[in-house]
Amino acid sequence: MKKAKQALMVISDESMEKLRQEITSAVQEWENANRYFQYALGADQVDYAIYLIISAEKRYEMLIRKAKQVNSNWPSWRGVIG
Repeated sequence: MKKAKQALMVISDESMEKLRQEITSAVQEWENANRYFQYALGADQVDYAIYLIISAEKRYEMLIRKAKQVNSNWPSWRGVIG
């Protein structure tokens, strides 16, 4: 079975900026979740920290997939982390 090609999205500069900000937020959320894990005490906090890490990773991956579908000029994007 062949994979269906994903259609490239065309979005405005404003939407691109919003997506960039969401990706930046997702990276920060991921870093915070990892930091929380480092200081977690007890099984409940460790479990919750793992949940936070997995959720943050999924959100980041989803946003990156969305950004890859954008039919735009990548070099015009400012850095995500910074």
